[in-house]
Amino acid sequence: MLGMIEQALLTPDAQSTPQVTPQVKALLDVLVGQMSRVQLQQALGLADRKNFTERYLKPALTAGVIEMTRPDVPNSRLQKYRLVVTD
Repeated sequence: MLGMIEQALLTPDAQSTPQVTPQVKALLDVLVGQMSRVQLQQALGLADRKNFTERYLKPALTAGVIEMTRPDVPNSRLQKYRLVVTD
């Protein structure tokens, strides 16, 4: 067990892997293709916009696991979100 922990600490990817909250994990589980904020909230069964934005959307964007389709206009009514593709 200690060897596995040591190996994880020595592996360069261990530090670059984003840590996600259960809320972000739930968001990632429902995100298919490109979805709007409203679509994501509905898929998660959430009604409160502020709660969704603060606990789900912003942390996922900050962690770099999702991205905006219109990053130059973050408040666009046409804004959608998609998974970040990593190599």
